[in-house]
Amino acid sequence: MKVLVTGSAGFIGSALNLKLLERGDEVIGIDNHNDYYDPDLKEARLARHSNHENYTHLRIDLAGRVAMEQAFEEHKPQGVINLAAQAGVRYSIENPLAYVDSNIVGFAHILEGCRHNKVEHLVYASSSSVYGANTTMPFSVHDNVDHPLSIYAASKKANELMAHAYSHLYDLPTTGLRFFTVYGPWGRPDMALFKFTKAILSNESIPVFNYGKHRRDFTYIDDIVEGVIRVLDQPATSNTEWSGYKPDSGTSKAPWRIYNIGNNKPVDLMDYIEALEKALGKTAKKDLLPLQPGDVEGTFADVKDLADQFDYKPSTTIEEGITDFISWYHDYNEQ
Repeated sequence: MKVLVTGSAGFIGSALNLKLLERGDEVIGIDNHNDYYDPDLKEARLARHSNHENYTHLRIDLAGRVAMEQAFEEHKPQGVINLAAQAGVRYSIENPLAYVDSNIVGFAHILEGCRHNKVEHLVYASSSSVYGANTTMPFSVHDNVDHPLSIYAASKKANELMAHAYSHLYDLPTTGLRFFTVYGPWGRPDMALFKFTKAILSNESIPVFNYGKHRRDFTYIDDIVEGVIRVLDQPATSNTEWSGYKPDSGTSKAPWRIYNIGNNKPVDLMDYIEALEKALGKTAKKDLLPLQPGDVEGTFADVKDLADQFDYKPSTTIEEGITDFISWYHDYNEQ
């Protein structure tokens, strides 16, 4: 299969590229290499697969309409995996327009490229953030999610709605995956695991929001990649039993689907920190702080649909995942 992957120098994108290339796919990667975090890390990720004979890299921005049109017309991908986005809940409070440009305008260009070039399946990254003010646990794709608490979350919900319109109007199979706190080697420096590790090793205090009462459904990178590939290989289909009288939020009469992709085992933040302390052999200095604007107290993924339809079974424990991250962190920073 020829697959176009956006965000290909990103955390999930680069890991996904390696697996796709390993199984024999041809991959066209797109990334704008912005400086939201250290560009050197993006270059290092990219170096792992940039010289592969079946890999082509394009340094373009999703918001660039002409460049995106040319990319689709030249390469004619069969499948598209859209992972590129302006990330971060807290940054979206400071700079909301960055999310409009990348996550909404950029996604519209992805949809148009798929529409005009007969793409067989679009898989795109949504987020557990869309659950917003919802408090019923575990979070289910069949629940209504109309109360986002951040611009980032709103932009991801918008992606799901835009994809539905294209699936309905143009019969384009689209599948949205709501990622739950992805972590692991080669992760993002703005994520808690990376920041906590750096601070603890520097004998600095770590900010523990909501006074440590957070719970998160942390999902290891390899488990995420496995799920994405399984979904890519089975284009979304319509739910013939869908009814407008009692609409199901996770399916449609159109070839459109939404799935949670998480570990299905939420972990208390303090237990997460304890596992990190054990892996590092150091005790963290904790600065207990209140809940931050746009943040939620807990996440918990109901992955039954993904498990039933794709035999998805995340298997990496927090202890294993954190140990792998720490091993990579030491290797990367000692180069």
